[in-house]
Amino acid sequence: MGRSVAALVAHMEEQLGSLEAERDPGRFFLGVYLRTTVAVGAAIDAGAFEDPAWVEEWDVDFAGLYLDALTAHRRDPASAPRPWRLAFGARPELPPEAHVLLGMNAHINLDLPQSLVRVIPPAEFDDPATSDLRRRDHERIDRVLASRVAAEDAELHRAGGRRTRLDRLLAPVNRTASQVFLRESRRKVWANARHLDAARRRGPEEYARRLAELETVAAAGVDDLLRPGPVLVRLAVRGFGVTLPPG
Repeated sequence: MGRSVAALVAHMEEQLGSLEAERDPGRFFLGVYLRTTVAVGAAIDAGAFEDPAWVEEWDVDFAGLYLDALTAHRRDPASAPRPWRLAFGARPELPPEAHVLLGMNAHINLDLPQSLVRVIPPAEFDDPATSDLRRRDHERIDRVLASRVAAEDAELHRAGGRRTRLDRLLAPVNRTASQVFLRESRRKVWANARHLDAARRRGPEEYARRLAELETVAAAGVDDLLRPGPVLVRLAVRGFGVTLPPG
């Protein structure tokens, strides 16, 4: 595992220890994220990506946006971006998998397009070969996430997830649905990153405006998950990701 990802894992372990000591429900998402980061590091070392150095840089940058939001929330909940305020402020008694889904939604929809723009300069977006290379490695992350779904389902069950007999029967269906939703959201993320790239070329003010729009639609996505009712049914109808309107 590269030094940067190793340092990220160490930092996540430290943060997770604090959340667990406080019985903070944020520990459920961070636990999943920590184990996924370890898996990404192993995939980097195994040669699963075309540009492993870039993937490592991106992985660390992406996680940093979540960790910054977590730090802001713990210092002053009102200072975190709105999608994260909703996710971190969810009722503690929600099942662990609900807290994980809220965190995934905020992180993928708000943070991932920002991170891609931060690690892909305009010239690389403009070069078809390099842009395709970045997109392919972006999509390869899905394989790592898909490989973790069953194991994380078991981890959340051990952490106290409430499972009825119907839940147990539907578990394979839900795991398949989760993989579909992740692939769909990543396609939307790539399109949103291209919108943010176009905005930054028009200047800081335009970028800030478009980022505010992304925060708004991402917050609406998290808020929708907080409504009572069958979450997976709503996701099947509306989709997991969010779409930033053309500028």
